[in-house]
Amino acid sequence: MPADTAPFPITESMSPRPRRSSSPASETPIQPASEGDSISVEERIYTSITTALLQGRLRPGAQLVERDLAAAFGCTRGALRKVLARLGFEGKLVLAANRGAFVPSPSEEDIRQVYRARQIVEAGIVAALCGALSAQHKRRLRAHVRSEEKALSAGAVEDSVRLAGQFHVLLTELAGGTELLGLVGQLVAKTELYKALFDPSKGSSCSADEHTHIIDALDAGNLDAALTAMREHLAELEERVVEQVRKSAATEDLGAVFGLHARM
Repeated sequence: MPADTAPFPITESMSPRPRRSSSPASETPIQPASEGDSISVEERIYTSITTALLQGRLRPGAQLVERDLAAAFGCTRGALRKVLARLGFEGKLVLAANRGAFVPSPSEEDIRQVYRARQIVEAGIVAALCGALSAQHKRRLRAHVRSEEKALSAGAVEDSVRLAGQFHVLLTELAGGTELLGLVGQLVAKTELYKALFDPSKGSSCSADEHTHIIDALDAGNLDAALTAMREHLAELEERVVEQVRKSAATEDLGAVFGLHARM
């Protein structure tokens, strides 16, 4: 399969962004699993679509045509619908009744609302953990940051984005936030997707150094410093994504202007 081809068919309404980075493994067509296969067909489809999203290979608003996807993956439409429903629940796709599945096309305000929710929820998580990290907690957090640094230095964009988001989920887990894990996971998944949709070329903008500052403040029991570190960290992530959204909109407007001139 050509290197610039997504792992499922793309119609005109699904035109992808130019590929920035990927591995050969991500281009392998999905085949139905045999009885002894440990990974189900649904999991493989889920992983393939998620990978395409996080690598920024699908543009905002692109439609994923159910019939074409089922044919490409060699699966039943029933199995595919389960995957699309899961992706919709996680906020990675928008499911429109009688219309199908679409890649999200969030506005600047949509993005800001999700980050605002993260600010509120994660401030509580920081407060719960401050001065209460066990030796095991600190080892897990610092080991996770080392994994982030390794992925970033290796240029593994998808792993870098995934690990950066998982740091925040790990904090939730360590805080004993069992009931919050699903919520934080969804919020993190949305912001990861926003980053991929609008700026897929630079890997994670969630700095491992910033995560280290958060850990240090929690370890020292300095609540003000920990809250400030988390607040500034999330605010910086928000502004980076919003800046890319604005640049994208400006580029589109400029194109429209030149199009008008071309017809004059």
